[in-house]
Amino acid sequence: MASKFGALNVRDLENLFVPVLRNCTSLAELKKIHANIVKYSLSRSNFLVTKMVDVCNTNGETEYASSLFKQVIEPNMFLYNAMIRAYTHNHIYILAINVYKQMLRHPAAETPIFPDKFTFPFVIKSCAGLTFHHLGKQVHAHVCKFGEKSNIVAENSLIDMYTKCNNLIDAQRVFEEMSDRDAVSWNSLISGHLRLGQMSSARALFEEIPDKTVVSWTAMISGYSRIGCYANALDVFHQMQRAGIKPDEISIIAVLPACAQVGALELGKWIHIYADKNRFLQKTCVCNALIEMYAKCGSISQAWQLFDQMSDRDVISWSTMIVGLANHGKAREGIKLFQEMQRAKVEPNGVTFLGLLLACTHVGFLNEGLMYFDSMRTDYHIKPEIEHYGCLIDLLGRSGHLDQALERIQKMPMKPDSKIWGSLLSSCRTHCNLEIAVTAMEHLLELEPDDTGNYVLLSNIYADLGKWDGVSSMRKLIRR
Repeated sequence: MASKFGALNVRDLENLFVPVLRNCTSLAELKKIHANIVKYSLSRSNFLVTKMVDVCNTNGETEYASSLFKQVIEPNMFLYNAMIRAYTHNHIYILAINVYKQMLRHPAAETPIFPDKFTFPFVIKSCAGLTFHHLGKQVHAHVCKFGEKSNIVAENSLIDMYTKCNNLIDAQRVFEEMSDRDAVSWNSLISGHLRLGQMSSARALFEEIPDKTVVSWTAMISGYSRIGCYANALDVFHQMQRAGIKPDEISIIAVLPACAQVGALELGKWIHIYADKNRFLQKTCVCNALIEMYAKCGSISQAWQLFDQMSDRDVISWSTMIVGLANHGKAREGIKLFQEMQRAKVEPNGVTFLGLLLACTHVGFLNEGLMYFDSMRTDYHIKPEIEHYGCLIDLLGRSGHLDQALERIQKMPMKPDSKIWGSLLSSCRTHCNLEIAVTAMEHLLELEPDDTGNYVLLSNIYADLGKWDGVSSMRKLIRR
């Protein structure tokens, strides 16, 4: 091999490795190629190391890329850019920034290296990922100093960075100063307004877009759904259809929660057919959204049918189905499904246990509910949220264990909300426990002093026990 390539110069040798590196698909394969590169004394070649760093980037092997980069004494602009790109793509933003700083401090006085149009988008993206607003502004200054007069990719990255740092003023300024805008420019600024809940500003920008893309429509649908304006979300979806824009899997996932909340089952069924026709059902996330829609629209049988047909289920698939069964009073089926989930070796999450606790609450499975609550903490190390405690208190209260329910509330790691105290108060009426009812009412007076329903509930407890003085005092409070 040495004799075969002995007469070749360095550039020819480097070119021989290019097709091999282009077809490299694994770290093990790359290491073998690297060994041959070392053999021909090319381990410090900017050209080949850049190619190897690109392979590492594709395979997520940033540590190996870093070791390759450190071997080069005088990295050139292409290698710096490749390393910054690799760290950014793999979400190691702080190291991408460090390489950028090293690039600016490049020691070779004869050939100083300046960032170019391929450097800035990734550096700015790293600033956005870290939400380093002040550093982002410094990089913006570098764009003005070193960059081209108009660089739409860098400018779009700046808009995205500023919006993610909640700085819409500078984002708007970059947008207005752009000599040329594309769909990404508009969508980035709209997403910034949507992220901060500024729907009217986002809608005004949306109406101005000369050529709306599916991303533009999807952003508006998601924005309306996120703030609970489900009718508006559905309206935008219908407008998108009338405009001749075909929904993709992301827009489908965005609109299905709105279908679920307003009970738009027919539209949900149409989306299901459309998704099947366009092979979107191969995406687990689309199936999960459809299952949730069917369950919330009261069609648990169709949710189950779709779940049963899924070839690839994740923890969200199992958890969504368990919650759906629980909300439809099918506690035994939900518990049985959890057992199947365990056999499938899928690790449960907090939503899974919320579904199990809901199931136990609806049918009064006290012992099972207590077991799942303890298992969540001890076996799976999942920290219970306030919703889990709410289910547990409701379960204990409905079962008549009011003292135990109150004790659990008093030991909660977070402050109990009005739903928990209200649940306890309701259970007190069922089991005629005035003492604990008064305790619950004291807390509700602090949390919801204007909710007359709580006063009425305590008044009814007094009435059930024949304590008419208490009824009279409650009525006076209500009138006041």
